[in-house]
Amino acid sequence: MHRTCSLGASLAGCVKVKMESSLCLNEVEDESAIITPVESRASSLLSAKCELTAFSLSQLQTAVLHGRMTPKDTSLNIRGRARQGLAGMNFARVSSIADSPGHSRSSSTVSASTFSSAVAQGENPVKKRYYFRATARLTLLALLISLSPHAVVVLNAHAQPSKAINKISPDLHARLYNPIPGERVNVILQLGESSNAFDALLSGLGAGAQRKLHVLNARVLSLPVAAVAALAARNEVRYISLDRPTVAAGHVTTTTGTSAVRVQTAISLLGLTTTYTLDGSGIGLAILDSGVDQNHQSFSDSLGLSRVIVNQDFTGEGRTDDPYGHGTHVASAAAGSGQIFGGAYEGIAPNAKLINLRVLDSHGAGTTSGLLAALDWVMTNRSLYNIRVVNMSLGATAVDSYQYDPVCQAVRRLVDAGVVVVAAAGNNGSDSNGNKIYGQIHSPGDEPSAITVGASNTFGTNARSDDGVTTYSSRGPTRGFWTDDSGVKHYDNLIKPDIVAPGNKLIWAESANNYLVATHPDLDAGVSLSPSRKMMYLSGTSMSTPIVAGAAALLLQVNSALTPNMVKVILGYTAEPLAAFNQFEQGAGEINIEGAVRLAKLVRSNPTMLASLGSPLLTGAQPAAQTTLSGQTFTWSQGVIVNHTFITGSDLITRFQNTYNTGMLLGDGIIEGQTTQAINPAMMTGEVVLASNVTVSDGGAFMSGIAFLDTSTLLGDGIIIGDGIIIGDGVIIGDGIIVGDGIVIGDTSLTAQSAIFGDNTPAMR
Repeated sequence: MHRTCSLGASLAGCVKVKMESSLCLNEVEDESAIITPVESRASSLLSAKCELTAFSLSQLQTAVLHGRMTPKDTSLNIRGRARQGLAGMNFARVSSIADSPGHSRSSSTVSASTFSSAVAQGENPVKKRYYFRATARLTLLALLISLSPHAVVVLNAHAQPSKAINKISPDLHARLYNPIPGERVNVILQLGESSNAFDALLSGLGAGAQRKLHVLNARVLSLPVAAVAALAARNEVRYISLDRPTVAAGHVTTTTGTSAVRVQTAISLLGLTTTYTLDGSGIGLAILDSGVDQNHQSFSDSLGLSRVIVNQDFTGEGRTDDPYGHGTHVASAAAGSGQIFGGAYEGIAPNAKLINLRVLDSHGAGTTSGLLAALDWVMTNRSLYNIRVVNMSLGATAVDSYQYDPVCQAVRRLVDAGVVVVAAAGNNGSDSNGNKIYGQIHSPGDEPSAITVGASNTFGTNARSDDGVTTYSSRGPTRGFWTDDSGVKHYDNLIKPDIVAPGNKLIWAESANNYLVATHPDLDAGVSLSPSRKMMYLSGTSMSTPIVAGAAALLLQVNSALTPNMVKVILGYTAEPLAAFNQFEQGAGEINIEGAVRLAKLVRSNPTMLASLGSPLLTGAQPAAQTTLSGQTFTWSQGVIVNHTFITGSDLITRFQNTYNTGMLLGDGIIEGQTTQAINPAMMTGEVVLASNVTVSDGGAFMSGIAFLDTSTLLGDGIIIGDGIIIGDGVIIGDGIIVGDGIVIGDTSLTAQSAIFGDNTPAMR
């Protein structure tokens, strides 16, 4: 049966709908809008069932506003985004749209079952000739109805108050935009009531039941993305949400302590307490890598706008996207938004502004000259974009001493100008047989002013008690050298890395159609089929480096007056030493962002202004040197790596040291002789303690553990480490494998520091 509508004198057209389906539109709450003049029809229509209906205003208005229908359209194709809004319409036939009652035009049909079948298979119904035709007047009709004072929208008397869109969780709703054929999601479906007919509907929509929760009257389903809107429009459905991972936060943000400090409190000058999110807001973070896929949702802000504010190419390829696939992964580790998979893959500083400086080409290689051009650009534009942190997950063989290496010199200039530079240690920590190799820190990770990062392995657990250093993470000392007039080589022999951070099999953003995944398909993490939401695994110090860069952004957000040297001290002092690893492997230990933020908040807001050696550095009491994460309490290292040794003592955080000023190196606080080292009293207070040995940590603070190497040995040119491992002119391992000094840097190549597959251990999921 059918009726026609009368819209009054102000509207000259009408919509006539003949129902041929047993599931009438009145059963679909958001699509059951009934249009009628207030004066004559409202009361009678309140009791009508399955008799009169029209397309909902929200659908027509949305279609027009999103450009799905224009006055030039002669048909409304069910495709793309329109498929989401119309999937819930169990209509059978639009019989006519006319200028006046009784005047009809040709019609086309799409049955509920046919439409549902097409959607369930992820197909575009238009391509299968399943469509309905409407004249351009339908568009104008929708707009006129919404503006007419003579029209009212009356919902089905059995409908719930909420609209269908409000029954879809926000993160699931975000998945409905631009779905691709075949994409499925796992959802929790909460029901008000159910029936055998409803079960049949689920089957028709391609939903696969994974579990029925009888007491809760809920279902766990796997279904096509395109079918979500159809379910939400049903009266039986109370709410649909993603089957999210049962974690409080992402693995990396949890195990590093980032989640523990995400919400901060502050007291205003008026004494009012406010809260804010510690997420890198206001900080510019430059990513020098293979480019960034700025269309990936990991880089969208709360308004859906990209946080990649600058794109520059230094490879000569004339593009700034990421065809290789490395830079996007790195950028999301530092500053991924966490909009994907319930925040499981949120970056450390998810609201930082990203500066994309592409220095690696489509195959992950670049040149020193291109890298120098990018660093020069940063030096020129750092103030314009508030670039406070530079991430360099790349490197070249360290040949020249840092005193002459052009990239190291460029890094030094940036640090002296107040920019924190974080660099990867490299992935040459072991040979093909798994034997440890020392002395393979890459440039610019061998630069003293840079924060050099090695890779730790979390084994996929949030608890840190099982953490260790990965097998591939490059170990110190640095082996860049200079040659005197007599032809004698003098090696730098600096202790590096400065710190380690998670880097094994981490899941971050996957750039569209990238080389790494095309070459190694199993790197795709299987998180999504949508190109803008795909995630991938990568391993290496490249993945560890942006975690530290993101941490630096958080410290600078909480205390913008920190100098690069102070950031390095805070990160090192609060790090957790990992038992059974020495400083050549882990530096000060594994990053502890909770402790670092807690300490940074206590540092005076103007620490270098009129400061003198030994003046108070904190605004309150010295914090307890320990942190509790995931139920485990651990002790801070309470020290920092400084050139050929490390230093400890509470004065490092309670008293101002002159080496904290910009233009200084922390190593300037040490006086070195041929075989001796001592604190420089003009640069550091007397309570700072100098270590005499590199140690194998027992998990306690610096100085505890077993002696591994006398630090005075590092002042010479040849080093003997342990049983048969000699570092001299090259690296000679006990089994006879020799790793030479590398090639001489000219306009040499540099590469992304990824170990690709990483250590074959349990990992992040």
